[in-house]
Amino acid sequence: MPTGTRERMIVSAALLVREKGARATSIDDVLRHSGAPRGSVYHHFPGGRDELLLEATRYASAFVTTALQRAGDDPLAALDAFIAGYRSALLDGDFRPGCPIAAIAVEAPEPGQDGLLDSAGAAFTDWERAIAQRYVAAGVDPTRARDLATTVLAALEGALILCRARREIAPLGVVHQQLRELIAREIPKETP
Repeated sequence: MPTGTRERMIVSAALLVREKGARATSIDDVLRHSGAPRGSVYHHFPGGRDELLLEATRYASAFVTTALQRAGDDPLAALDAFIAGYRSALLDGDFRPGCPIAAIAVEAPEPGQDGLLDSAGAAFTDWERAIAQRYVAAGVDPTRARDLATTVLAALEGALILCRARREIAPLGVVHQQLRELIAREIPKETP
């Protein structure tokens, strides 16, 4: 957990947005969750709540991008690890945790107004790129790897939404199995 007040507030905002959504996450919620004093909001985020949400979006984006890059070279093992993480988060969080980037994308105002929607779009692009790079390294054609990465990301985001809405883990299991089969078919088989 980050030790600085600013960093704690950013992480708290990201965690709260993934559970409550962007609109429902207030400055007071972030202060309570992070343990930060009230005066720290405008000291660290002179742009107020919008600036804090933008920083939380950037943090969540970088966190997942780093995790994707560190997930190992095997595309199937990486998928398994991410599904296991999502599964644990959903079950441990009583189906409250979702994706903070998805929440921002759905709830942000028009593009360019506060940078939130643009930041969410950049996050998804970074994640697709990190996923596609793993597939290319495994021998998948670069164009096909990009398409496959988009499919994987969209399926995972959709599975999270279904799990939260239904309060059951089954959709994640179905998506996991379908993605495993799809990815396995796309990876070239080594010839002896």
